[in-house]
Amino acid sequence: MSDACVHVLQLGPGHAAEALARADPGYGPFQVAACSAGDVWERLAAARVDVLIVQGAWADWTRCASDVAVVLVVDQVSAADCLTWLQKGAQEVVTAAELADPSWSRRVRAAVERQRVRAATRQAFATDVHTGLPHVGQLIEHMSHLLALRAREPAPMALLVLRIEGLATTMARLGIEAAGTLRRKVAVRLRAGVRASDVVASVGDDSFAVLLSQIDTPADAERVGRKLLGSLGETFKVGGSDLAVATALGIAVYPSDGTQPDMLLRRAAGLAASAQATGRSGYANRLERGTAGSAANDEAPNRGRVTRRSPTPARRSSATCRRSSRCGCRA
Repeated sequence: MSDACVHVLQLGPGHAAEALARADPGYGPFQVAACSAGDVWERLAAARVDVLIVQGAWADWTRCASDVAVVLVVDQVSAADCLTWLQKGAQEVVTAAELADPSWSRRVRAAVERQRVRAATRQAFATDVHTGLPHVGQLIEHMSHLLALRAREPAPMALLVLRIEGLATTMARLGIEAAGTLRRKVAVRLRAGVRASDVVASVGDDSFAVLLSQIDTPADAERVGRKLLGSLGETFKVGGSDLAVATALGIAVYPSDGTQPDMLLRRAAGLAASAQATGRSGYANRLERGTAGSAANDEAPNRGRVTRRSPTPARRSSATCRRSSRCGCRA
């Protein structure tokens, strides 16, 4: 077993945490703290917690089961109740009588390790392979955690959704690998344009979300949005070509635009979907808008540079000039 310290938070009265000191020390060491239901969320946010031991009735433990290992200590339990609690996210269910068993520390440590494996698996499947950004599920989970912490004293935050035009064009012209490179470069600029405490996530093939976890006024979100639009307005170097994208922005502010993560995401995504995309420096995205003709940022074959084809040659025909039968020019 690893000798890394296990941080234990006990909720409610009882001797579950103290019993760890008397159990097999080989599964620790354990650093134990206690709290009440009134300050559990603050304690979870303020310090590292590996396992939450809930001794007594507290129905909200399911809301934190995805972040920490939850061990329930009950007076007595039926098989049906135990299975129900395990299916809701608890890592272990024990009776108060079992706390005196020498295996108590082993069961707590096993719960912590199972939670770590589950978190690592969720992380692997919740990350966008091209950008390394969290997917929408992780974003919603993070927002839920923040909103739970702010339930008593709501503080404004904002969710920005940026819809990118130009990715489908790049895929059609240069292939899926180039489109993935472009998405990765977009993600890098978004990440560089916000604070370390803010979250950038991939919420679709052509959409990104930015969670501003702390703002003073809605104007702060608009200012950040304009900054990000300006950053994405610069061309991207992909495979020797200078590619441009257009970006549409939608902003939802908590709590005025919604009090639940999915409400805020729908609001911001809806605004981004209906907004006019800007930023391609005059290049029209004909392919993605369904218009015939060459796509934006067409790359001239074997040149490695962006060109815009002149319509003049297409209007010239092979008809000979009518001014003279001996004239060899073309009309």
